[in-house]
Amino acid sequence: MLRARLLVPVLFAAATAQAGPPADVVHWWTSPGETAAMRALADAYRAAGGEWRDLAVTASEQARDAVQQRIAAGNPPMAAQFNPSRRLQQLARNGRLNALDEVARAGRWAQVLPAVLLDAVRVDGHIYGAPVSLHMSAWLWSSKAALARAGVKQEPRSMDELFAALEKLQAAGLIPLAHGGQPWQDLNLFTAILANHGGRELYLAVLRDRDAAALHGDALRQVLVDYKKLRRYVDAASPGRSWAASTALLTSGRAGLQFMGDWAKGEFLQAGQQPGRDFGCLPGLSPRSPYIVDGDVLVFPKSSADHDDSATPAQQLLARVATAPATQLAFSARKGSVPVRTDLDTRTLDACAQLGAAALRDAGRLVANTEMLLTPEQLTALERAVSDYWNRDIPAQTAQQSLAGILLDKQQRRLP
Repeated sequence: MLRARLLVPVLFAAATAQAGPPADVVHWWTSPGETAAMRALADAYRAAGGEWRDLAVTASEQARDAVQQRIAAGNPPMAAQFNPSRRLQQLARNGRLNALDEVARAGRWAQVLPAVLLDAVRVDGHIYGAPVSLHMSAWLWSSKAALARAGVKQEPRSMDELFAALEKLQAAGLIPLAHGGQPWQDLNLFTAILANHGGRELYLAVLRDRDAAALHGDALRQVLVDYKKLRRYVDAASPGRSWAASTALLTSGRAGLQFMGDWAKGEFLQAGQQPGRDFGCLPGLSPRSPYIVDGDVLVFPKSSADHDDSATPAQQLLARVATAPATQLAFSARKGSVPVRTDLDTRTLDACAQLGAAALRDAGRLVANTEMLLTPEQLTALERAVSDYWNRDIPAQTAQQSLAGILLDKQQRRLP
């Protein structure tokens, strides 16, 4: 969930001093829905006796850079939001993070968390991140009002139905596809089409296995052709627009469809809309579409002094609180995410979250996201190549050669 905006630190100090261990938390939960979820987590931590000192940064990449800069300067935060990624694993291997093995054992994380998520925060046999939310980056969102106006009777359940719906929306004078033209969003849309068009087998062959036959094959070329075909259905104001502003086009009924992670649901809820009545949500075009596991974790940097473990009680308390059943349900209800625990009764959550929770229990649908599968170097190069293809007049075959070159280039593989 990268947000390419300027680095704008905002400190929200607690109104009153709190008893217990302090925890200054660096995060990028700054949109309305994200802020509501963050407050639920902070309130739960305070209720457990901790002191939450909020350090919000409005872009994920800048937030993670700020954390690494603070670590290098000997002034690490108590906790920081991260995505499960190779970058997290690199910090752990460099000895920069405190392990959470005791908390994980006590909380039975191996039994209640999806294996693909736990594997993403496990490094050399130790756990280095406390999962807070589980997202899927390729949900299809729809405006019920816009679809009705265009005569689209139900959300598309195949690529053919998707293009048919887009045509009707365009004919009705609406924005067919709400898309924010930022490089990370261009790649996010590409992976959504890769997952829905090519299925789990092609998704993993391309991004996990980096299989040469798949990277040069006809199936991937067709994905690229259909991905670029979507370009005709976005509006002229798309370039540079944030994901939240694009979601607002759906909440206002000006646009019909959007591929975006389920963090977008928080924006619908903040606008007073309800799933099924005002908007639709599909975790993939078909019931067997891959469920791309994404989400947020909290990592806990080591103190600058090896002998100073004064932060450990605060870190362990926050890790326990963040993964507790009640916190998970409260956070997810506001954030738009699915609880990371598979042992919870999710019937109190909305219809979209229940769809996500059901998919999460189907291990055969789960796949890791690009940040888990690729090194930072590969991910940056892939994002640039996909965005160039989206925005420029580049033949699909040329783009395919570029993608294959990036994913097969051993020079890009700097992390194990």
